[in-house]
Amino acid sequence: MTDSNEPASRREAEANMPFEIDPASVRTEYELLHLMRRLISRYGFAHFMIARLPLADEQRFSERLVLSNWPAELVQQYDAGETFQTSELVERLRQTKLPVTGGPELMEPAGKGAGKAAVIRLPPHAGMGHFAVLLHTTYGEPFVAVLSGTRDEPAGAERATLYLALLQLFECLERTFDAGSGAREKLSSREVECLRWAAAGKSSDEIAIILGISAYTVSSYFKSATRKLDAVNRMQAIARAMRMKLI
Repeated sequence: MTDSNEPASRREAEANMPFEIDPASVRTEYELLHLMRRLISRYGFAHFMIARLPLADEQRFSERLVLSNWPAELVQQYDAGETFQTSELVERLRQTKLPVTGGPELMEPAGKGAGKAAVIRLPPHAGMGHFAVLLHTTYGEPFVAVLSGTRDEPAGAERATLYLALLQLFECLERTFDAGSGAREKLSSREVECLRWAAAGKSSDEIAIILGISAYTVSSYFKSATRKLDAVNRMQAIARAMRMKLI
């Protein structure tokens, strides 16, 4: 007869094992996503997110987001509420290099008690806890990495293991930034202009009028830019160009 505690014991044993990552072997965003999914599966989290730390209010949350498995509806709600850049999570990360942990209140505006209205806790984060760390690129650009789930708060050796795993995964992510630097040279000035105007919400017809070219030519620029950025469609090409700081 199988011991009913065996699955739990196996998960506990796996959690105590190092999460093996070889940054040099990770070359694509797809491989990195696979590793992130393995990480949250092993440690009992439901969601992950890596985003540029907000430094001002010039960008929406979705434009800061680099890698995540957050539902699109949740991202849109954070965009509409403009709460992420003023959240308790971001405020605390700005003040420490150590991991930040807490419950749903981390995603609410900091200093809410000092006159700020309460916000509705957005599903699926309404009942979740968060484990977050502040990470920097080689050139000093700050990013936030967050793991979210209904599990207990990480402590002790597990906390250190998660921090190291996120640090290694972030190095993998930075390598994909460097790999994309060649695209900056490959994209023509017209392709960059089309992507920039599309990111600003302009249609192909509007871009054609702005640049003084035909809509057909604009479409051709989008197709070539999408191919060079190894994207599957225009929206993904815009997102990758933004992450690579091409636009």
